Amino acid sequence: MFPTFASLATYPAPIRLAIFLLSLLSLWIPLAVPIYWLVEDPNTVSIATMVLLYGEFLLLLQFWGRKVYRQPRLFKSYGLERTKQNGLDLLKGFSIGLISLLCLLVLEGLLGWVELQALPIFQPRVILEGFLVALAIGFAEELLFRGWLLDELQRDYTMRASLWCDAFLYALLHFIKPLQEILRTWVEFPGLLLLGLIFVWAKRGSQGRLGLSIGLHAGLVWGYYIVDVGQLVRDSGIVPGWVIGIDGNPLAGMMGLLFLGAIAAFMFRASLRSSRI
Repeated sequence: MFPTFASLATYPAPIRLAIFLLSLLSLWIPLAVPIYWLVEDPNTVSIATMVLLYGEFLLLLQFWGRKVYRQPRLFKSYGLERTKQNGLDLLKGFSIGLISLLCLLVLEGLLGWVELQALPIFQPRVILEGFLVALAIGFAEELLFRGWLLDELQRDYTMRASLWCDAFLYALLHFIKPLQEILRTWVEFPGLLLLGLIFVWAKRGSQGRLGLSIGLHAGLVWGYYIVDVGQLVRDSGIVPGWVIGIDGNPLAGMMGLLFLGAIAAFMFRASLRSSRI
């Protein structure tokens, strides 16, 4: 006999996660395969299939909330709600992420480790594109990892176990790439793990709202996009890449880890204050 939807809520978290992901893939593959067959441009294929996948993820979440957990407003329980405070959290996170990254680059420039290029007066396309990309990535990844995944983990495990499991999976899933690339970029893993911890602490410090996590995530991505696409920073060659970040990623080096550590300490203290309240 097949289990009812409501009975899925009693299954262990790994099984619930597996059932959800298999259901998502079964909905996505029949629609994605024709795109791969009919569209020749790889970039268009990648964008179209990813948008389709995430759209189906959002629809499946709504179904999952109503049928499995009997929660018709599951997004709100994830901390995704349209409130003034959540909007302020979003702006606060944007500011912290963007300013922190710029301060890191300015410090490295003053030390002579990188060469800061002259900023063109007008770069509206890069700035606007970066903002839209950063907001999309921040929203998508935070709803996925600090919304759905964290919620599923916290239903079965302690707050601490959920924190570390969520952060570890967040870092690990960013390494779905060829083995040669994994070996070359493995130094990025500690930074990604620390970012995963920061985003969970940001949510808990905001009493479960997602605005701060989304804003912080988007602010960091926006800053990196402007610097990378705008070609505003060049390696001076004075220090090795593991100090300032490999492939021009300022968060994938020792200095980036130090700055992330400062943000982590701030978010951790905020989460402790929130838990006492």
